Amino acid sequence: MRTFLLFLVIVLTASTSFAQVTEETPPPNFIGTVIFNGDSNEISGNPIIRLGGRLSLSFDDIIGDEADYYYTIQHYNFDWTPSQLSKNEYMDGFDDVRITQYTNAYNTLQPYTHYELSIPNNNVKALKVSGNYILSIFNSNRELVFSRKFMVYEPITQVGAEIKRSRDLKYIDEKQVVNFSINSPDLLLKNPEQNVKVSVIQNHNLKLAINNLKPQYTIANELIYRYDTESSFWGGNEFFQFDNKDLRSTTADIAAVEMEELYHHFLFTDFTRSDEPYTYNPDINGGFVVRNIQAQNSDIEAEYVWIHFRLKNYDPIDNAEIHLYGGFNNFELNKSTLLKYNEVTGYYETARLFKQGFYNYKYVLLNEDGTLDEGFISGNFDETENVYTILVYYHNPGARYDRLIGVGTANSRDITN
Repeated sequence: MRTFLLFLVIVLTASTSFAQVTEETPPPNFIGTVIFNGDSNEISGNPIIRLGGRLSLSFDDIIGDEADYYYTIQHYNFDWTPSQLSKNEYMDGFDDVRITQYTNAYNTLQPYTHYELSIPNNNVKALKVSGNYILSIFNSNRELVFSRKFMVYEPITQVGAEIKRSRDLKYIDEKQVVNFSINSPDLLLKNPEQNVKVSVIQNHNLKLAINNLKPQYTIANELIYRYDTESSFWGGNEFFQFDNKDLRSTTADIAAVEMEELYHHFLFTDFTRSDEPYTYNPDINGGFVVRNIQAQNSDIEAEYVWIHFRLKNYDPIDNAEIHLYGGFNNFELNKSTLLKYNEVTGYYETARLFKQGFYNYKYVLLNEDGTLDEGFISGNFDETENVYTILVYYHNPGARYDRLIGVGTANSRDITN
């Protein structure tokens, strides 16, 4: 008996240690304009919905050959390792089903097929438990095309949050600190230092989330988090933007329009802002909206356009790259976002295909060691308007998955000392 118990402990320990953290798979170049949102219709890239809420996914295949795509849904723990739940425990229905709602583009120069998926549907009737999920899209050969994370929460706890300036005078003008509390009047949170996990997210960007903060102290049923350094974010700057809802017109953002096989829009030159004073310029925190003012249905009538970017940077850049950055591709860095230095013009330049609409973007520095410097080009300012989301997870003693039991939000527009 003792030998059997020792073997069981070894097996369980090994299976836990080898659990792999699952990351999102970005889409290939022929998949464009992935829009993934929940009931609020806010395009965040990784929606957070209430248990029983709805999800909506759409994307374009710019090959335009009406290819077959299938989807699966997988449940995950707080740390994005697969949970121990079987599908019938977290899903009412079945997945691995073909996406049947698709339409070819109408009256566009660039052919594409527009796909749409809603959950719940006739096959996936409901998601039964809260927590982290990944929606994966496969082709007819069952090869993974892309995947997106989303979260489902139960409104059990109340999360209050406020944004403070850093108490470190060195960063008081550059950083924003998230202070928050978790009140659980109806659920006893046992051993919260071990069983309660939190994730703090800036501007819906999971890649920059701060995780695993522990409560500093407890007052009755309320957990208090009053960190400074541990829950601080660089303030960044307001995003640049362009709006090309009208194909043939120049605007305050677009300096010139040319027509080859597709339309080409040349934006006005952007400049490094790290040494400039902060200037308020309303944005949508990195998001985007597809629209064509001449179309009745922008989903299938909006055109794909080559957008040309130029950046004048005065600081030398060694062993690093400058990239476009924004929610238009869920804050991914790849070859399509890389700017190259043009020795003739003296600008960093690139061109990328965008579906017509209104877009936020910024420039970031990717260092040789893989670290990201968001403020190198745009600067960091405590006045910058950013939105913050706090996710609260709880692992019931003896349970086999992490519940998401509360969501809180705060905006740095109300920042205080």
